[in-house]
Amino acid sequence: MKIRKSFQTKKPTLYLISTPIGNLKDLTIRALETLKKVDIIYAEDTRVTTKLLELYEIKKPLYSYHSFNEEQAIKEIFKHLENGLSIGYCTDAGTPGISDPGYYLVAEIKDYFPVVSIPGASSILTALVSSSLVPQPFTFVGFVGRKQTQRKKMLSVYKDYPHTLIFFESANRLSGLLDSLFEVFGKRKSVVARELTKLFETFYEFYLGDDYSKIELKGEFVVLVEGYQKDQISRDDILKLVDELLTQGMSKKDAIKKVSEKLEVAKNLVYQEVIKREKES
Repeated sequence: MKIRKSFQTKKPTLYLISTPIGNLKDLTIRALETLKKVDIIYAEDTRVTTKLLELYEIKKPLYSYHSFNEEQAIKEIFKHLENGLSIGYCTDAGTPGISDPGYYLVAEIKDYFPVVSIPGASSILTALVSSSLVPQPFTFVGFVGRKQTQRKKMLSVYKDYPHTLIFFESANRLSGLLDSLFEVFGKRKSVVARELTKLFETFYEFYLGDDYSKIELKGEFVVLVEGYQKDQISRDDILKLVDELLTQGMSKKDAIKKVSEKLEVAKNLVYQEVIKREKES
């Protein structure tokens, strides 16, 4: 067993600094203090991080660390740490190590110097808690293959997962992902989030297979899909059984619980469908 204690050593430290995912005011006080404290900053895209540093009037040596130079950059970072310098690493947005090469950096450094994560904004959680899909359990998948055959093969691994599934996708590949999701998963509830924390933050709620032409294809997207339900119970199946139980005199709370048990679907899902219909009425 390896035990790593982050704050009980005076060794130079690698800080994984979470940055805003859109609204630059979402930088935490601790992240701000850490950016001011470290000796050198590495960033996935120095152009993006420069804007953040300029806003908060932070002047530090800034170098790039990305998937195309990671081997050389890791050697540089290791040398800086050996020379007694603390390093901050920032991804373009959000938490380092998620869909960026931060994972490899941590793997190389952790056994020699402390690695401390400075938590902050997360597009995954921001989208999930606002989506109305069942929040737990969930599975983060991230980006999938660019080619259709590769993408469908990867998606098939998650076809029977009962968890809410979360994907990342860019504007020019979103249509391909949504088409593949429908082909592999069938008609499931889905939520697409764009421009999170920004002025034009938007959530699109629909079922896979529905017309999604109203989605504005700009920026980066978080795509959430409800998990597999046994026999893929439809919304109509859920509401029909709820109505039958209500007609029999059962309370709404008890009816929701009974439907959840009988159809083997999450109680939160049944509740959401009932509430949604009430609002529609």
